[in-house]
Amino acid sequence: MHQERYQVRFEWGEAGARRIAEGAHVVVVADELDGHGSASAALLAAAVTDACPPNVAVLCATETSAQDAAAHVLALQEQLGDRAVVAVVGAGSIDDDGFRTAVEDHLAAGAVVDALAAVGIDFSSPEAAAACAAWQGLRRATAHLLTASTSGQELADARDQRREHAAAVATLREFTSRG
Repeated sequence: MHQERYQVRFEWGEAGARRIAEGAHVVVVADELDGHGSASAALLAAAVTDACPPNVAVLCATETSAQDAAAHVLALQEQLGDRAVVAVVGAGSIDDDGFRTAVEDHLAAGAVVDALAAVGIDFSSPEAAAACAAWQGLRRATAHLLTASTSGQELADARDQRREHAAAVATLREFTSRG
């Protein structure tokens, strides 16, 4: 583990969480689009919760809740009376062929790091700084990036399949009167 000297760290998935959670007071799971792949923020948060000591807070955040997460971490830091160490973990996706990083989770993690910096929690690892820079540079394009991303396309395809299935079910339920 090479991020231990930083107050704000960033890694990917359950294995990454184990690498950077040592000494952390808070783990923030960043998952922008849940429901793609075979993992979810809830599953990752549960795994992280099981792997961390009981006094480590585990939060889930998206780009829209990043400021709330930062406020929670700031309150914890004030309660500690010392620097709160934060491990930000991009949820990513577990697909049939293994783990995949997800652009939307990278941006959500960057939003969390940016929100932490805005409240003065800003001694960030290079990994966290890079996620933050991605968020800052692309924040105006996030709507497009989310829908055009691999995960966004998977969710759109799944939604279309559900619509086709619903239409098929509606068709199967039709009947004609016997005459």
